[in-house]
Amino acid sequence: MVGQSRKWMILIATTWIQAFTGTNFDFSSYSSTLKSVLGISQLQLNYLSVASDMGKAFGWCSGVSLMCLPLWVVLFMAAFLGVFGYGVQWLVIKQVITLPYFLVFVLCLVAGCSICWFNTVCFVLCIRNFPTNRALALSLTISFNGVSAALYTLIANAINPDDETLYLFLNALVPLLASSLALVPILRQPPLQLLSTDTTSRDSFVFFVLNVLAVFTGLYLLLLNSLSSKASRARILLGGALILLLLPLCLPGIVCGRSWARRTVHTPAFCLEGPTFSSFDPVDFDQLHKELIGNDRNNNSSSVNPFSETNKEGLFGMIMEKGRLTVLGEEHPARLLVRRLDFWLYYVAYFCGGTIGLVYSNNLGQIAQSLGYYSQISAIVTLYSSFSFFGRLLSAAPDFMRGKLYFARTGWLAIAVVPTPIAFFLLAASGGEAALLASTAMIGLSSGFIFAAAVSITSELFGPNSVSVNHNILITNIPIGSFLYGLLAALVYDSNVKSSNQENLLEEAMVCMGRDCYQQTFIWWGCISLLGLISSLLLFLRTRLAYYGYQRNRSRTQVS
Repeated sequence: MVGQSRKWMILIATTWIQAFTGTNFDFSSYSSTLKSVLGISQLQLNYLSVASDMGKAFGWCSGVSLMCLPLWVVLFMAAFLGVFGYGVQWLVIKQVITLPYFLVFVLCLVAGCSICWFNTVCFVLCIRNFPTNRALALSLTISFNGVSAALYTLIANAINPDDETLYLFLNALVPLLASSLALVPILRQPPLQLLSTDTTSRDSFVFFVLNVLAVFTGLYLLLLNSLSSKASRARILLGGALILLLLPLCLPGIVCGRSWARRTVHTPAFCLEGPTFSSFDPVDFDQLHKELIGNDRNNNSSSVNPFSETNKEGLFGMIMEKGRLTVLGEEHPARLLVRRLDFWLYYVAYFCGGTIGLVYSNNLGQIAQSLGYYSQISAIVTLYSSFSFFGRLLSAAPDFMRGKLYFARTGWLAIAVVPTPIAFFLLAASGGEAALLASTAMIGLSSGFIFAAAVSITSELFGPNSVSVNHNILITNIPIGSFLYGLLAALVYDSNVKSSNQENLLEEAMVCMGRDCYQQTFIWWGCISLLGLISSLLLFLRTRLAYYGYQRNRSRTQVS
């Protein structure tokens, strides 16, 4: 039972790390100030944003480090990368020191690396300690990464609401403090244990309680953050947010007490059974998928393929049939992965769906400023962050509803992409405040779901043992998309600065005002996200038989 309590302490520590290390989400809160201090163009500012996202291209370094170093050492390496990257940027923006543009670019790259290293540590902690409920643990912890901007806004407003440079200082210091708090649970990780059916059921109930608490935390930050413009109120709201983050510490005691009650008061009138929402309850996916692969292959020849009779000819038939996945969980080394059409459909869906939402968040500061809502930048960034949080939580929906409604996770991915093109076309059609807020919420919800669901989808489609390598290959699209989408936005922005009659000069930085600054960009982004939607639909159509076959054989195995 002590081991079970330690396991939940690990999960709580992981949520703390994720909640305070999503430092890339508050870039828009200080980007305008950074732009004016450095005296750079929008295109040059875009390159700094790209540098931060380029850190994800070096995610493999953290995986290699974990093979050679203890996990807590890698955690603090990530923390000190952030201290250096963000700390020196803070000195630059405070004009304590002066650095050339190239060195600021390198600092952004180092800071971006720290985020990726933190994420790798959290993924490993979840996978090691929750092998059966891996998808639920990942979606819950990753979701808290989405509230980072809201938490940092509260902390900054509690100190000084008028100082935008505080964000860089907090980005450097707070992750180090969070890592220090999480150190003790990480050092006391329990040994891996085989879980009984009763334990798995209990874990499902605890995950349900944690998700309810997470929803309440997200609503608290979303609805009350707008009241934090004054330092006194921000301190009260920050205290409430910290209490909500500390509240799960009661879980180990609840787990022990509930187990004791079941042993000593085992009567029908005192039933403590909770709902079971485990993603692979009660059989672990890693233990089951080999058997199911064999069953699926045996059944594949006799199963009816809806496309085999009607679409043997033509381009669509070739797309639907050629090299499609027939089973889930089969391991794909990198050389096999890159030859899979399913992987490239998945890559395009992520590239044109989730990544474009991330680039939108990086440009939120300039978008709000150009539309005349500069004073509301923090509130708009918090809105994106909060809905990104809810989107990440929603990524657990396939696991919670598995017992009543089974739907392929790639189908949920396609549904999640839908709000993004709608939001961009709405922004292109209207520059009003309501359109900006509604679109920001939709894009945050969509991209948050994609980011959180991606780890589970990669594991299911291309093998759980290869996920650390394969997922890092997948997210190489983030720096590529950050560069290309950001370049498009910056070129349109700068061209309108030069041609606009409302050209302003703000501390040597050129500022574009009006709807034209981003209207063409929104149209292009909307069309690109439509491509992502089409790609995700094709991925669903190609993989749904594998998902349904897996579920059918899983049910058959459990019955037998």
